[in-house]
Amino acid sequence: MLIRVDDLEGAEIAALLAEHLGDMHRWSPPESVHALDLAGLRSPDITFWTAWNDGDLLGCGALKALDRDHGEIKSMRTAAKSRRQGVARTMLEHIIREGRRRRYRRLSLETGSLPAFEPARRLYERFGFTYCDPFAGYGPDPNSVFMTRSLDP
Repeated sequence: MLIRVDDLEGAEIAALLAEHLGDMHRWSPPESVHALDLAGLRSPDITFWTAWNDGDLLGCGALKALDRDHGEIKSMRTAAKSRRQGVARTMLEHIIREGRRRRYRRLSLETGSLPAFEPARRLYERFGFTYCDPFAGYGPDPNSVFMTRSLDP
């Protein structure tokens, strides 16, 4: 699996992100959808990666700089055909390594509280993320959970 910084210009990534946003709107009310579209992900404070195998897009993930010590994981998504193959685990490991490289002290994320998001919550729990209060401008939301973890120096 090759993970690379992506310019968000390819049709394949546009389709994967459209699928991601579609699912978020299917599972959550509009006010609880915090996933970013292509324009939102092109922000200079966000690094966006895609995972590939032999030319096939497997998934994506992003890291947003909140401040010099804190990053937010965004847009974790595995392509439907690549689920249960370790793509999300590998991408999360990559993002955690990058957070350490940047010398972040903490990584945080928002994900859904509904049953459809249970696999994501379990993945983050396995990587040491714990539940926390809303951060970085998020407010309380019954359809969202917030998770965080410290990074070792």
